[in-house]
Amino acid sequence: MGATTIGALVGAAIDKMSGDNDSSVDGAIKGAIVANALKVVVPIAITYAVGWGVLRGAGELKAQLFETEDAA
Repeated sequence: MGATTIGALVGAAIDKMSGDNDSSVDGAIKGAIVANALKVVVPIAITYAVGWGVLRGAGELKAQLFETEDAA
């Protein structure tokens, strides 16, 4: 099953548990939208985190390699 289908099923189940109305279609639509949004947001967030870690590690390596003493 695709992420959109699973998102729709989960959204429908959550909407059905609230008991506000008889139809769970709006919950399924919201769940499908959230699933599709997460398909885009999660890879971007992971890429950003890895890039930030690499840049931070490169900065630490540079500081260790080119360590200079203060002329006080």
